[in-house]
Formats: sequence, structure tokens, C-alpha cells
Amino acid sequence: MTDYIIVGAGPAGCVLANRLSEDPANSVLLLEAGGKDWHPYIHMPAGFAKMTRGIASWGWSTVPQKHMKDRVFWYTQAKVVGGGSSINAQIYTRGNARDYDAWEKEEGLAGWGYRDVLPYFKRAENNQRYANDFHGDQGPLGVSNPISPLPICEAYFRAGQEMGIPFNPDFNGASQEGVGYYQLTQKDARRSSASVAYLRPIRARQNLTVRTDALVTRIVVEKGRAIGVEVVDRPGGEKKILRAEREVIVSSGAIGSPKLLMQSGIGPADHLKAVGVTLVHDLPGVGSNMQDHLDLFVIAECTGDHTYDNYAKLHRTAWAGLQYLLLKKGPVASSLFETGGFWYADPTAASPDIQFHLGLGSGIEAGVEKLKNPGVTLNSAFLRPRSRGTVRLKSADPADHPLIDPNYWSDPYDRAMSIKGLRLAREIMRQKALAPYVLREVLPGPSLASDDELFDYACRSSKTDHHPVGTCRMGHDDMAVVTPDLRLRGLEGLRICDASVMPRVPSSNTNAPTIMVGEKGADLVLGREPLPPAVFSGNRAA
Repeated sequence: MTDYIIVGAGPAGCVLANRLSEDPANSVLLLEAGGKDWHPYIHMPAGFAKMTRGIASWGWSTVPQKHMKDRVFWYTQAKVVGGGSSINAQIYTRGNARDYDAWEKEEGLAGWGYRDVLPYFKRAENNQRYANDFHGDQGPLGVSNPISPLPICEAYFRAGQEMGIPFNPDFNGASQEGVGYYQLTQKDARRSSASVAYLRPIRARQNLTVRTDALVTRIVVEKGRAIGVEVVDRPGGEKKILRAEREVIVSSGAIGSPKLLMQSGIGPADHLKAVGVTLVHDLPGVGSNMQDHLDLFVIAECTGDHTYDNYAKLHRTAWAGLQYLLLKKGPVASSLFETGGFWYADPTAASPDIQFHLGLGSGIEAGVEKLKNPGVTLNSAFLRPRSRGTVRLKSADPADHPLIDPNYWSDPYDRAMSIKGLRLAREIMRQKALAPYVLREVLPGPSLASDDELFDYACRSSKTDHHPVGTCRMGHDDMAVVTPDLRLRGLEGLRICDASVMPRVPSSNTNAPTIMVGEKGADLVLGREPLPPAVFSGNRAA
């Protein structure tokens, strides 16, 4: 018997394991279906490029996207300690202040406004550059500036300014809009995942047990209360019931958490009946409200060796490895997407609705074309999609992959804004400041000009930004899955704490917001007073 069972060692799960076990009186069991984060690619910043090809992931794909000509998207979801924070591009962005204020004011989630959540971002953060109203430098999570930027990055900043987009030294500070370097979840030229930051320093705690390769197949409910979980240590292995004295906390992510709930008979009654799962608790919102960022990109051929593409050659790979080992610099120390920015597709938007990621090469991610000569990539993503998708079960068998349907572009507004974002990316790449570095646009290609042609291109070439949220959202209405204190509606002893509880996707990458949810969630579980709301001069309006 243990006090708390946490299902899923992703970003929020690692935070919870650390914070709940700070008190020696609390016994904590953290269960992870994947393995340990032993693979060397995980810890080298540039290893991200390999992770999108399936290392340490479930190997899932979406259902055909009916608004994108039935395109099926490869959908990388982590299966490893640290979750997405162990395989992502390490970009540390939090979103816009208005995102969280909308959670509070428009969704009715008291305590989740920007001034309420900022202290939890700061509590997590060990920032190597900033210690001010917006940043902390005493937390576990290493956050630093890029180590090995290239001259083309500076040219990109000048190109943005030629278009009227200002340079921004800190996207998480007083303003979000502009172009600049992203801060990264790195420390000493190594990835600072939630596993490295939150679990590694506390391995000696006697009241914390971490079990990997432990697949939880269902939550065990008795008399309206979650009393434990059913777990299998290996495929075809014996099922065991592990009991929790206080709470079961599900932190399996925006795909894994609704999947586990539905496997346990917790979810939409009609769907569970259709797939042969015995109903335990009818909760229609489980697996609904899925949101994600869709990525459209421009790839250009460079005038010379201005990016990291040529490091794929054997002798240069060897040199890059030596440079990293001896100096902690060079291509291996780069996340490859450490430059970007935020701007507007909709000029009436109150805050930036497009995010850019400048990729220092071509073919960096799985399924994206690699050029024969050195290339550069500029990704664009519409940040506030109106489309809503679902996660559903394929069958009652926990081993079956889920039916993931982001339902991209079901709302025409998302399609229109995404194409505008792609046009902005093309325009940036055509600016005078980048002319010494960019020879020609290869994709979409200068012959594609109309919205219909760019739509066809997007259907062929776009990809997920790996930012799913919302499938177990917080709220007060009948479709809400958890209350603002993350308790599952209608059952005792069960909470959800991960990106799935976010009612709306933040206008950014989602790793930092998920860690924030873990930090705040830990205080909610322990019944602590929330951290005092942030106080700073002025208003963060953008």
C-alpha cells in the first residue's frame, strides 16, 4: 500500500513525484509504461532530430483527417521517463498572459489566471540568464540560451525587422511578440528534462519508488472511489492490483490519460458500450476537446554551408561529436530549432497567433524532405485553433493504439490563418537580410501561389507540433472532466494532472505549461495554500 500512485512519468508526473515525496511521511509510487531515459540521443540537444523518428515513443498515428484530404499524420508521443520533455526540441515557452487569463475569466477557472500561474513557472525554473519579475533561478529545471547559434539566425532577426517584426530578447517576459532566440530546457549543454531535473536529484528518497516498463491497464474503482490501478510489467504478463491509500493521479498526457480513463470504464457511455468496455462512470467529456498546433513549413536551399546539414557527412559528424565532448559546443549542442518568434496572421488578434521555428537544416524531423545541398527550414503554426478533435478507443484491448483525431481544420478559420502564417514565413525568407544565405525556396516552391495550391501543399506536407491538450479539461459544465482542483468529476480519490486538463492550448510550445500544471497540481493534492499571485510593475499585455 502506498499513499499516492502517479500513472505516467511525463513532465507533470515527474514534478508530482518530486513534490509529493518532499514530505517523508508521504509514500509515492510513480509508474511509467516506457523505459528509462538511458539512450544517449535523449541527453544530447541535437538528438531531438532522431527522436521524431520513433525512439522512445509509442509509434502512434492519427486517423485520416477528413478536412485535409484524409491525410494520416505520424503522431510521436513519448514512451520513456520524462515523457515529452525527454524527446522534444527543448524549447522553453510559456504562452501568452492572455491565455491563462482566458482560462480564469472565460472558462471560470479561479486560480488559473496569469498572475496565479506565473509563480509556479518561476518555482520550476533555474534560469541561467534571468532572475526578475518573470523568471526564477532557484528551481530544478535548467533553462538557458542557445550555445551555438549560427550567423543565419542573426540574419533571420534582421529579416523580421525589415518586415516590422521587432527583436525580442525574452518571449516569456514583458511581451511575447517579435523574433529572437528561444530559451531552452538545457543545462551545461545537456537536455534538462523533467526526469533529469526532478527525479535524478531525489533517487535516494526512501519514500519514492519509480517503476518503469509498468503498463497500467485500468484504474480500479470501488464504491465510487479510485482505490488503485491494475498494472502489467511485461506484454502478456500477470496483472497485479496496486492500491493507493490516498489518491491515484493520472499524468499520462493528452492522449494517454483519456485512453486510460476509458479503458477503466470512465468516459462517454455510448462509446464505451460500442467498444465493449463495461461502464463504471459516465463522463461524456473524456477524450473530447482535443486541440493541437499544426505546422506548415518553408524549406529553402542555402547559398553555402550556412546550416548544419553537411554535418551528416561522416567526417563532420565525428568532428561535431569531438567538439561537443571537449568543448560542449557545436551542432550537437544545438536543439536545431532554437530560433523563432511570434507574430500575427489575424491583424485584429489581441496577441500573437502565429509561432515560427527556424530549423538549422532540412529534413530535421521525420517525414520532412531533406535537400541535397545545405538548406534551412522556417516552420509556422497557428496558435489558437478553433477546431476540436477526439481521442477514442479502438477496442477494449489496452494494447490497441488509440484513435487520435485532432480534426485539423474542421473550422475554416484555422485553415485560413494557417495559410496566412505560411505566407508570412515565405515573406521572411525572401527579405534582403537573408539574401546572402538563402538561394531559393524549394518548398512550397515559387510556382504555388493561390490559397488552394497552398492548401494542397499543406495536406501533403504539414505535420503536428506535438502539442495535444484538452482531452480531460478543467471546467464546471457537463463536458468538463476535472474540477479546477484537478479532481475527476463524480469519483473520489482520482485526479488528472497533465496537459489534458488545459481547457485551451497555450499560444506556445506546451512543455513549460505542463510542468507548471504539475507544480500547481502538487500544491492542490497536498492541500497547500497556493503561491501568492505575482506582483510586477505594469501589465503584460502581449
